[in-house]
Amino acid sequence: STDLIQKLIHLLGGYVLQLRGKPIGYLYHVIEDRKSTIGGLYVTAAHRNHRNEDLLLDASLTELFKTWGVRRVQAQLMLLDDPMTRRYPRQEWLQAHQREFMETSLEAVQSLDPVTPRYPVFFEPWTPASMDESAVLLARSYQGHVDGTINDLYRTPSGARTFLGNIVQYPGCGSFYPSASFCARDATTRRMVGMLLASVVGQDIGHVTQVCVGKEARNSRLGYELMRRSMAAMAEQGFDRVSLTVTSANPAIELYRSMGFVTRSLFAALVWDGF
Repeated sequence: STDLIQKLIHLLGGYVLQLRGKPIGYLYHVIEDRKSTIGGLYVTAAHRNHRNEDLLLDASLTELFKTWGVRRVQAQLMLLDDPMTRRYPRQEWLQAHQREFMETSLEAVQSLDPVTPRYPVFFEPWTPASMDESAVLLARSYQGHVDGTINDLYRTPSGARTFLGNIVQYPGCGSFYPSASFCARDATTRRMVGMLLASVVGQDIGHVTQVCVGKEARNSRLGYELMRRSMAAMAEQGFDRVSLTVTSANPAIELYRSMGFVTRSLFAALVWDGF
């Protein structure tokens, strides 16, 4: 994260919280078209409380609400305490959705049996050459989905392409790991109907950055098999653990629980919209 911030710092706005001239916290945001994303908020442990976190949030929101053209601010800040019960600045414009950070040991993959999805598919490695087709799949799969409310990039193929490009090119969710990334294609038409992208986030730790199954292939156990294949590939490469994040209202969370994932922490996806 530090490397990424240093590379992009010339594009970032934000604030530093100081106590007697010494920094005790910071927040950074980036503006893209009509939207701003608050990418990080940190307050040192000795000074971490709602008041200090809110001072940073309110400073950023005050600026962004006055910035010409900005009509939406979003943030997913995993270090905030009481993410779903606290009152945030500019509450009248806010939607908050609970998300979960989940993790499992890759020893669990040994107990996961391979399945043949009821929707006829064949699997192949996911590569950046599939970017455009993946973006179309992502956009059509998330129509009406809660995650489309949280992340507006899911709503259009062009936005989805930007989202996928960020996963592959930048280490915000870890370094893209092609060996554990797969797509599934319709056995007859060869149309992409499912995909999974994975990354490396630490020594021997993998992360599932994106799972997507087209509406036509849902409830066929395709999502399970994409997950199992990715987890098996990570285990074969000596990874110990794998993590993911999921919105609590997303039905896919039950699949992850059935595959051994447990919730390690809760955080909020925050969207200020319509101001």
